[in-house]
Amino acid sequence: MKKVPLFFLVLLATAFAGMAGTSHAETDARLHSDGKGWRLDQARIEDGSRPRVLLIGDSILNGYYRKVVEALDGKAYVDAWVNPYHQSEHVNRLLAEVLDHGPYDVVVFNLGLHGWQEGRIKEGTFEPLTKGYVEVLKSKLPKAKLFWASSTPVTVKGEPTELNPEINPIIVEHNRMAAMVMEEMGVPVLDYYGLLVDKRELARGDQFHWNGPAYELLAKLATESILKSLSLDTP
Repeated sequence: MKKVPLFFLVLLATAFAGMAGTSHAETDARLHSDGKGWRLDQARIEDGSRPRVLLIGDSILNGYYRKVVEALDGKAYVDAWVNPYHQSEHVNRLLAEVLDHGPYDVVVFNLGLHGWQEGRIKEGTFEPLTKGYVEVLKSKLPKAKLFWASSTPVTVKGEPTELNPEINPIIVEHNRMAAMVMEEMGVPVLDYYGLLVDKRELARGDQFHWNGPAYELLAKLATESILKSLSLDTP
């Protein structure tokens, strides 16, 4: 896996630092990266004829990203933008910059677990900002196949089989609003929430993250969707 040049990371960090509520480092310790860190990972391109895939998400992506890379080995190159952002004009501008590292044939994207805290997303802006995010994708990648991945359930700390009564309803509502935007804009949905909500025994117990078998399920759904969209055989 090719590392992103240091100068690019510095530029990103500088840009993020000046944006209230969207700083490079997540201020809520519960929403840590749960892995290698916030970054853009880029595959080393050796065959220009092979399709390219971009995965976008938060710490949940860190849990299943490598499994998708392994499943698509020899079939497609996979980049991953693991980030701690939520709906905002800033992230829409930043997305356009990230997409310049393409072009990509398929994009699987999620934007959810970092936007439930009060004040992070202003009332009435969730849907238009989400629509703007999709518009950036379609403008920069007019031929790409897009998939939106819903945000995963949030459970009670120490009681992973119980849904968090304060946070999870917000996740459900955000998923609902995002799904409406995706229907309007013709973007298929990968229902990560529905896949795991009845498998909460696989939750880790820290509210947000999951154990290996859950990430296997997410990787399988993403991989199968990507391969189908590229008219390639599923594993």
